[in-house]
Amino acid sequence: MFACFVSAPLAGYSIGMEPSSRPVLAEPRNPEGSHGAHPLTSTTREAATAFAESVAIMARLRGPVGCPWDREQSFDSIRKYTLEETYEVLDAIERRDWVNLAEELGDLLLQVLFYSQMAADEGRFTIADVLETLNRKLIRRHPHVFGEEASAAAGNQAIVDAQVDGSAARVLANWEQIKIAEKSGGGSSEGSSLLDQVQRAQPALSEASKIGSKAAKVGFDWSDWRDLLAKVSEETNELVAAVEAREAAQRQIPLGNDRQEKQGQVQEQEKQGQVQGQRRGALEHAEVEAELGDLLFTAVNLGRHLGVDAEMALRGTNARFRQRFREMERVAGESHGKLLSELEPAELEALWSGAKLTLSQTAKGAGK
Repeated sequence: MFACFVSAPLAGYSIGMEPSSRPVLAEPRNPEGSHGAHPLTSTTREAATAFAESVAIMARLRGPVGCPWDREQSFDSIRKYTLEETYEVLDAIERRDWVNLAEELGDLLLQVLFYSQMAADEGRFTIADVLETLNRKLIRRHPHVFGEEASAAAGNQAIVDAQVDGSAARVLANWEQIKIAEKSGGGSSEGSSLLDQVQRAQPALSEASKIGSKAAKVGFDWSDWRDLLAKVSEETNELVAAVEAREAAQRQIPLGNDRQEKQGQVQEQEKQGQVQGQRRGALEHAEVEAELGDLLFTAVNLGRHLGVDAEMALRGTNARFRQRFREMERVAGESHGKLLSELEPAELEALWSGAKLTLSQTAKGAGK
């Protein structure tokens, strides 16, 4: 096997790379859903040429004689499309739609090209800077692959054991230490928190899982998933208590129709009681929100202990609910000639149970 030598003299490192964009396997595996196809490879030069073409296309679209729509976009206007494209990638993966996934990944890559071109137009950075930053990071955080010397040349200041002996856990431990060194600039981390590495700018379910993982690295975690089931029960009881307290506070707040007026004026004592009741109600509502948050946080970390991503689990539940609800609508129209809104609660529950059974049997039949 021939190897090419790729170097980045300005970055201070050089590494040997295979001439293909992915390793060549001694015994090619069949990816799930590939129906016997061998793993695909593309040469580094082929990929680089295609990427350069994409960069040139994006530059022309944003150029003086480019596309009016592309030219008028900004970082703020493009943000929503980035989120949409990310979820479309996830959807294609969940549907195992590999052909569409290639297209969706291209759309997601377009977002990177778009942001980079806008930044270049404003004199901030270029796509080359983005790639160089990524390359340095990958080499810096993989001393067990590229060597400690290359890792240090790429900016690693953490002292880690590069001999991971095939252990993914050791790789992750090194990764975290290197990240900490990056954040602290190699100096003291006094005054900072391990949780500072968890970005707030992400979905709350993902943030909760990552917070739990970080805390677990210092031993602050539940020892067993069964302990989390007990914690879920505890948090549920606390939520019930908070909701009941809020309901009690709301019953004590005089409403407009219940005010007892004397000669057109509300008694001062009643006014004070109403204000105090409203304040209690606001406090009780905040407590309900906090307790619900605690319950969700516990459920997310239960998923983490079970090896289940809470975001993916919820997306799966959402998809199943959509399927069952659509089946309910179909049966209601075909069998009853009615809309769901015209049915009684008991009828809706029966339709829901029937939809679950029908879809379950359909899924089992498809799996045979």
